[in-house]
Amino acid sequence: MSAIVISKSLSLCEDFDVVVAGGGPAGCAAAVAAAREGAKTLLLEATGALGGMGTGGLVPAWCPFSDKEKLVYRGLAATVFHQAKAASPHISPEDTDWVPIDPEALKRVYDSLAQKYGVTVLFNTSLCGVQTDNIHVTAALTASKEGLKAYRAPVYVDCSGDADLAVWAGAEFAAGDEKSGELMPGSLCFSLANVDMYAYLYDRKNGQKTGGLHPLNKNSSVYDMAKDEKYPLIQDTHLCSNIIGPGMVGFNAGHIWNVDNSKPQTVSEAMMEGRRMAEEFRAALAEYFPAAFGNAFLAATAPLMGIREGRRIVGDARLTIDDYIARRSFEDGISRNCYYIDLHRSRAESQERAAGKPAANNGGMRYGKGESHGIPYRCLIPKGVDNVLVAGRSVSCDRQLQASVRVMPNCLCMGEAAGIAAATAAALHGGRVREVDIVRLRERLTEEGAYL
Repeated sequence: MSAIVISKSLSLCEDFDVVVAGGGPAGCAAAVAAAREGAKTLLLEATGALGGMGTGGLVPAWCPFSDKEKLVYRGLAATVFHQAKAASPHISPEDTDWVPIDPEALKRVYDSLAQKYGVTVLFNTSLCGVQTDNIHVTAALTASKEGLKAYRAPVYVDCSGDADLAVWAGAEFAAGDEKSGELMPGSLCFSLANVDMYAYLYDRKNGQKTGGLHPLNKNSSVYDMAKDEKYPLIQDTHLCSNIIGPGMVGFNAGHIWNVDNSKPQTVSEAMMEGRRMAEEFRAALAEYFPAAFGNAFLAATAPLMGIREGRRIVGDARLTIDDYIARRSFEDGISRNCYYIDLHRSRAESQERAAGKPAANNGGMRYGKGESHGIPYRCLIPKGVDNVLVAGRSVSCDRQLQASVRVMPNCLCMGEAAGIAAATAAALHGGRVREVDIVRLRERLTEEGAYL
């Protein structure tokens, strides 16, 4: 791949030790960890806040942090989790699984960590290209109100969610189903305010504590909503909800198919559909659960589309479903994962399930208490590039395994490992990420509280 020619309108900015692209959970953890190691670190974020799906995406709850016996996602992940949880008085300090997220509190947690360790954060700054010499990234190209700028560092950490930096540098990748190329559907999260909390928590018919709106409760109103032709955008029973604050319930609900985060037109269309869908959910809930939602109003839809699947790099190692089944550990393991195989279905399968028909088994595999598998450092290294690490949902793995490792607790842990490794590579190895001492990397992670 030939180097990109930099035009005269693009200015070269100050150099850093580590440049991190993307300020979601993986990127925040990577930048904080690198700066904590003493690296001069730049964090590029296209929006106006850190946190990705937990903040701008309005995802209403953390995926489980425990294996039903102990906290699995530790280190910086646990720090973020506990600090965010402390801002919500209705959450018990002992709660570890499906804990609600107050997005404004979580923004402040990420801000404070970045400031504490001296990370240079640039909001409203998009990665728009890279300069390479075929095996190294030599500059990250950005676009902002200041125009086009280039930032240089010995090491780059790609936490863009879709491996943009790595792919633009020439890394190989895969995406979607191996046969059809179909990607998991997205969801646009939203919040409803003025919800009657008593009615939300207790069954509207008999005063008993309810199983909630989640479809695992076969009495959930979502089954009636999905069958009602007045609400054509509610096509299946996907509905998760959590109390965010007094009278405020956050929703991860509905599916939007045919959205590819690497294609802005599909994302734009999905955002518009998602906003219409959120209003349909409000109206349907008011009709089918009036005691709780009769006077509720749509307070917010997320400014970020909820994307479950995109590019996956081809790395020095590839995690597979067999590794998950074997509960495999690795000599270069940098974190562990216990989340289930959460592969969201195609449109046809989702509609069949909503109608009560048998659907294909597209996941759902779960661990027992105390079980987990390791994630190797080599899965963060894209083949063909010497000075880039990838952290987040685009690490090297097969599709089924990606349906498990894609969630925020994993992203935080992988990000912390990538940040420490990047700082080490910059300081000792001229940016060559494969030369990082794995034994020392694991020691540093353990010293910072990681569970390996």
